[in-house]
Amino acid sequence: MTPRGPFPSGLLVRSGHSGLSWGVSLVLLQHRTDLRSQEERGELLQPLAFLLLVLCSVVLYFAVSLMDPGFVLSDSEGQQPMRARHCQSCQHCVRRYDHHCPWIANCVGERNHPLFVLYVAVQLVVLLWALHLAWSGFQGKETTQDWFRYNAILLAALITVAFCTVVAMLLLVSHLYLISCNVTTWEFMSHHRISYLKHCDVDTNPFDKGVLCNLWGFFCRCHTVAWESIYFQDRRGLA
Repeated sequence: MTPRGPFPSGLLVRSGHSGLSWGVSLVLLQHRTDLRSQEERGELLQPLAFLLLVLCSVVLYFAVSLMDPGFVLSDSEGQQPMRARHCQSCQHCVRRYDHHCPWIANCVGERNHPLFVLYVAVQLVVLLWALHLAWSGFQGKETTQDWFRYNAILLAALITVAFCTVVAMLLLVSHLYLISCNVTTWEFMSHHRISYLKHCDVDTNPFDKGVLCNLWGFFCRCHTVAWESIYFQDRRGLA
């Protein structure tokens, strides 16, 4: 059985992301930004690099949006694994559930969480570059009315990019912090309600193995983790 089929809201969100990414890029290329100036001088390295980076971010977006985040198949698992949670939006149980992200129309879980962080990091680089390019494209005019008439579209692009930059930066910093502690967003927000954590102190995390080990395990581990064995091993060590 396929864990989740396509649905209209997901298609709408993904189309909106693609349209926004390429729409802003087109605005930056049409106005006299540093990118446009380099293109007119025949210096194509940076324009091509920017477009390839935008393409890379879009590909990563669709990869993390469409891939299986770690759905638990009831016929093979037998019961809900530790750190898994049933998502009301996807109507499936997800291993090492982090959160359901409406922007990608998918859950972020054990399988796609590392790719999600990579996507946010690449997207942040694109946004910071786009922010610089948009700022470089403003042209001075004699009157304020003429300035707004000439720069209106570029100003709208700048505001959009600036907002997305702040969101992406906060998202990346928060996820890297939680990953370094081996805590999911769901566990961080609902510590007092989760059966395997509510008996622990707020500062106690049975899955924490130190920053380096946590980062290595998150980004470099390729297999499914039996969190139960780590949890009960830690509990025995505290006894």
